Amino acid sequence: MRGKFFILLTALLLTAVLIACGGAAAPTSAPPTSAPAATTVPAATTAPPAARAIKVGIVDTYSGPPAAFGNDALNGFKLALNEINKEGVLGSQIEFVTRDDKYQPDTALSMAKELVLQENVDVVVGTVNSAAALAISSFAKEQKVPYIVWIAKSEAITGAKGHRYVFSTSENTAMAGKAGAEALAKKPYINYWIAGEDYEYGHAIANSAWNNLTALNPNVKKAGETWWKTGEPDLTPYLTAIMAAKPDAIIFATGGAGMTNVLKTAKAMGLSDKIPMWIHTAIDTSVLKPLGENGPEGVMGTMDYLFYYPETPENQAFVKAYQDAYGAPPGFPAFHAYNTAHFIAEAFKKAGALDKEKFIDALAGLKIDSPTGEIEMRACDHQVAENMFMGVTKKDPRFEFLIAGDIVDVSSKDLMPSCEDVLKQRTQ
Repeated sequence: MRGKFFILLTALLLTAVLIACGGAAAPTSAPPTSAPAATTVPAATTAPPAARAIKVGIVDTYSGPPAAFGNDALNGFKLALNEINKEGVLGSQIEFVTRDDKYQPDTALSMAKELVLQENVDVVVGTVNSAAALAISSFAKEQKVPYIVWIAKSEAITGAKGHRYVFSTSENTAMAGKAGAEALAKKPYINYWIAGEDYEYGHAIANSAWNNLTALNPNVKKAGETWWKTGEPDLTPYLTAIMAAKPDAIIFATGGAGMTNVLKTAKAMGLSDKIPMWIHTAIDTSVLKPLGENGPEGVMGTMDYLFYYPETPENQAFVKAYQDAYGAPPGFPAFHAYNTAHFIAEAFKKAGALDKEKFIDALAGLKIDSPTGEIEMRACDHQVAENMFMGVTKKDPRFEFLIAGDIVDVSSKDLMPSCEDVLKQRTQ
């Protein structure tokens, strides 16, 4: 018995010595496999593990007429990443995956859930549709995932329904409506007609413009309202009825392809020659370009980006880079998405880690240099603070489509609601 005990003890001691010396004792029950033998690497030469990529999930519209905006934004985002990834962020790159929401809020929410729960993205960005943006925003709040809106413009996104996890790099309806009201208040018009598409953005921009206008000029009156479904192809009956009412001016509350249809129909009917019109983004290139030289002149519009203005080296460099890459000048979606990419990169650099909460803290109040100058992500409501431009559509021999003339640069300080007003909206 003592001999067996001595043999067992000797075997255990031998095993311990082998392990201490960096070797390994093969188990008696399982023979060695083809796995490589363990090796010892001096600590001084151990390479740090590669940092993982920052993953951005994009939910946007890539089907139907609104795809023009989604694709323009995607191109602007890719252009920025080509610049950012040359140096990298936190020792790695920014990558992205896309999902097509088909301009449907339910589909957009489903795509966002897929990106967050299955793709494990660090940040969600998009979208064209304001209702879709609000749906994703609610989900982002629930999941505590940062969501940056780059096209949708409803002021509710960062206003009444805003929260810690949602940001906007686009001008919103509060800013646009006030800019439009500032222009209209200087005109002699009294009786107004409001008309547009019956959806979130349409009502948001109409309410903002009208509320600001009545505050600036208490004498104005609303002669009537007309609303049609989104995507309505034939606007002739609606515009005919408005012309018959003979208002002093019309506030059109529509965007994207719907606005192009308004401009096209108004031109064909002669409405734009008889009754003054204001439409936010009516001076945008992506709206006017499809109409060519047949677009209506004299339409008042507002916008936060024009590729031909301001004529600064920074904007000209951005336009050239985009034109060289994609064969056309950038529209406002490309501008917003380009800025979004740089906001993401700079916020992660400031945060110093791939941490969502640190990223949000870093993004709030962050300033970056954009093609049109320095812009800021306002800390109190996560709404980008940027100037806007007001102008009137006109022909220009340099282009085959209408552009904006009589451009007026309006400071963001004169357009944005106060932080106190925004927070009051949220508490209500």
